[in-house]
Amino acid sequence: MTEGKIWFNGSLVDYDNATIHVLTHGLHYGTGVFEGIRCYKTVNGSMIFRLQDHMQRLIDSGKAYFMDLGFSRQQLEQAAIETVRANGMEECYVRPIAFYGYGKMGVNPMPNKVSVAIAAWKWDEYIKGSGEEKGARLMTSSWARLDPRSMPMHAKATANYANSALARVEAIKAGFDEAIMLNSAGMVVEASAENIFIVKDGALATPPTSVGALGGITRDSVIAIAQANGIRCIERDIARDELYFADEVFLTGTAAEIKPVGEIDNRNVGRDGGRPGAVTKQLKTLFEAAVHGEDEKFKSWLTPIR
Repeated sequence: MTEGKIWFNGSLVDYDNATIHVLTHGLHYGTGVFEGIRCYKTVNGSMIFRLQDHMQRLIDSGKAYFMDLGFSRQQLEQAAIETVRANGMEECYVRPIAFYGYGKMGVNPMPNKVSVAIAAWKWDEYIKGSGEEKGARLMTSSWARLDPRSMPMHAKATANYANSALARVEAIKAGFDEAIMLNSAGMVVEASAENIFIVKDGALATPPTSVGALGGITRDSVIAIAQANGIRCIERDIARDELYFADEVFLTGTAAEIKPVGEIDNRNVGRDGGRPGAVTKQLKTLFEAAVHGEDEKFKSWLTPIR
């Protein structure tokens, strides 16, 4: 993508002009927060999925870093709508980001002004190797998920994703599609950039946010959809070896949506050779109905761009 518009500090600018200084504080010290949002083509036109929740999380993430974004949630929501409109895409991925900008160098970011930008682009398959025939291949990373005592893990902060990048690269170089991350106690937290669910005897389980997992909005959506359709879901600690014995495993995230897992640490998931299971398929179908405006129960999650 090399053309189009990016919303930058209150104005739509040309793609090539949305630039920052090389001494930007967020570049040197990771002092930034961001979101990932989807816009879908629905039965009633293009809609942004859970826009209010994403922008509130952006603001909440900023609080952890003493960031005054300078815009209200409503202004940020409108900016996202304007960005999607300006780029003329019926479906796209939307990336808001806020970061401490150029000014005074040093670990303390607060003397620097906060910049806010929103971009949009088309993002196709996010995790390679995950399809209908067999799910993605995962490995347990040698890198532990950051401890909540070290970083504010409930904030979707750019700094946290250096940890994710190390795990993802390790997995790819080892021939896998994605990494599973454990915390310092050896409990499953999430994948490098997605939440994780297991299915056992028809019920769902997912690690609680208290172990270091991000409170994912797709995660929350899947829990709500499951409950509305009579599928039991609990949040609890999950040990690494439980993944090997689960009937099904899948990942959730804005970019990844719902991705079935076929193999973990060279072991097939479930009893069907790593193929996506019945509950995963059902939830994927229900989720797609919700994001495309086909389920009346969840229409409040959709914001029109027109």
